[in-house]
Amino acid sequence: MPPPRPRQRILDNLESIYREAYDRAKTAGDDRRMLDLDAAYQREQLLLEVLLDIRDSLAAPQPRPEPGIDPIAAIDTIRRVTKLR
Repeated sequence: MPPPRPRQRILDNLESIYREAYDRAKTAGDDRRMLDLDAAYQREQLLLEVLLDIRDSLAAPQPRPEPGIDPIAAIDTIRRVTKLR
């Protein structure tokens, strides 16, 4: 599996795509289209940054649980203690 593309490269590609469309709308004098593209770019950039954050968090090494701690046993203990009340 190839390594993931760098965050900045992805964001730069997004900007390039919108910049070309924005420049075409500007040349045509289409102010409405320019406003639409600006809003769409901001929305897409935000969504893309969230997705990149998720990707980065999934790729980060996960901490190993401490040896000797059994999460199922801990849950069972909590359940038993709460039944005593």
